[in-house]
Formats: sequence, C-alpha cells, structure tokens
Amino acid sequence: MTTSVHHDDARAYAACEALARSHYENFPVASRLLPAAMRPHIAAVYAFARVADDIADEGTMPAEERRTRLAAWQRQLHAAAGSMAPAAVSGEHGSLSPPAPNERESLTIAAAAQTIRTLDLPIALFDDLISAFAQDTMTTRYASWAELFDYCRRSANPVGRLVLRIGGYRSDRLDRMSDALCTALQLTNFWQDFGRDWRAGRLYVPGETRTAAGVPDGDVPAAPLSAAWATALAQCVEVTADQFARGRGVCDGVQGRLRFELRCTWLGGMRILTKVDRRRRDLFDYRPALGAADVPAILWRAATWS
Repeated sequence: MTTSVHHDDARAYAACEALARSHYENFPVASRLLPAAMRPHIAAVYAFARVADDIADEGTMPAEERRTRLAAWQRQLHAAAGSMAPAAVSGEHGSLSPPAPNERESLTIAAAAQTIRTLDLPIALFDDLISAFAQDTMTTRYASWAELFDYCRRSANPVGRLVLRIGGYRSDRLDRMSDALCTALQLTNFWQDFGRDWRAGRLYVPGETRTAAGVPDGDVPAAPLSAAWATALAQCVEVTADQFARGRGVCDGVQGRLRFELRCTWLGGMRILTKVDRRRRDLFDYRPALGAADVPAILWRAATWS
C-alpha cells in the first residue's frame, strides 16, 4: 500500500516529478488523476526509466559504452536499494529548489531506491527495463511477433506491474491484464512513430508480417506508404487491438482514482490506434497524437464506462 514521503526524501521525489513533467508523453505521468500518495512513487519509476532510456539513445556514444553506462546505472540502483531503510512519502513537496544538472541522476536513484524499499517492489522489474534499454543499443529489427512481445515484456510490462504494486495490488490475474495493456500501448507507440523510428534506423513491424503483406526484402518506405506497407500496418493494428481487448479488464480490477486513470489510459491508447489505422499510408511523415480536442471524449467515456 502507498505511504507518505519522508521530508528528507522530498527533494529527490520532487526532482523525479519535474523530470516527468518536462518530457512529452501520450499519457500523463503521475497525473492528478492518481491518488496523491502514488504520484511521487510513479514519478520515481518514470525518472529511473527516463534516464536509462536517455543513456541508451545517446547516438554519438558507441553502443558498448552505452551498455556499460546502463550496467552502472543498474548497479547504482541495487546498491542504493540494498543500503536504505524504509521510510515514509507525502504527495506534495512545497517550494523546493530544482536540482543542479549533476545532481539529477543521484536524486533519481535515491528516490527510486527509497520507493523500492518503502513499498517492497521487486527490483527484478527494474532490471527488466534495463535489459530492454540495453537491447535498444543492439537490435533495430524484429523477425517475429514472439521477439517483439519479448521486448515489450521487458520494456513496457514492468511499468504496469509497478503501478499496480504502488497502488497496493498484487494479483496474477491483474498482472496478466496489465501486461496486455502495456504491450498494446508500447505497440501503438511503435506504429505511431513509424516514420520517426525508420529515420532513426529502427523498424518494429515484424519481418514475418512484412513478408506476409508482400513487402519486398529491403524495401525502403516512402510517403505515401505502398499498399503492401499499409497491409502490414493493418495487421499490426489488428494484433495491437487484440492486446487492448485482453488488457481492458485491468481498468475494472482496481478501485478509486487509479481505476479512472487506467480507463483514460486505455481509451487514449485506443484513440491513437484508431488514428493510426485511418492514416496508415501517411505514417511515414505523419505522427498521430492526442490533442486537446480528444480530451473531452476520453473523459466522458471514462466516466460512463461500462
């Protein structure tokens, strides 16, 4: 169950919340929809993953050096989590001065480790995230859905399980549904970023799907996308929609404000997937996203959810 944050840790959690607010995401991180006691812990998890992602994506640094830095980041967390005693987290931190840039990483580690100890979170879920980020430095193509699902198992699903545990839920059934939702959100992000990822040298449409759709080996996508690429992406949308369907139940398996947050997350993800599907041939130079006009419909459907 979530607890309130000890004053001595407030600066570390505030730094994590500032980092979470400073990065664009499809869905709000530690948003006001969540119970106040959960927000600093969610922000700590996000900030830990954000720093790791930034390390993995430092394109000018050799891949081997990025993996070395990721391993060091992982060791720092293990050392901090193993040496700290549990303590208490309050959702508000008052007017704390922002950390200097060279402090941010140490404050992130301090907050993440404190959250692990306070809430007895499995550090293996953080290890899975590091494993996925390390894979990003080596793998730019996926031959099969099995390979892509395994990546999502480590890159996205741990976050959902951590959110459930921060909210006080420990259930195999909820974990399975959360895994499906997180995989769906990760896949949606891949199709949403199709053009951006291609220009960065990455492609997440599985090779088996490209072959079945008739995309020639080595075919370079261009705007507008060919009929074969559009067919491949239609299959991607279908697989993703199935994951959303499998994950919908987690929105009803929790209580209170977390339930409303998860409903909004599910609805927002499905809304982006619908936009992806409608503009499949434009995805090379068009990135579907949620806008202000989408918010009222999402909130209404979350409130009238059945």
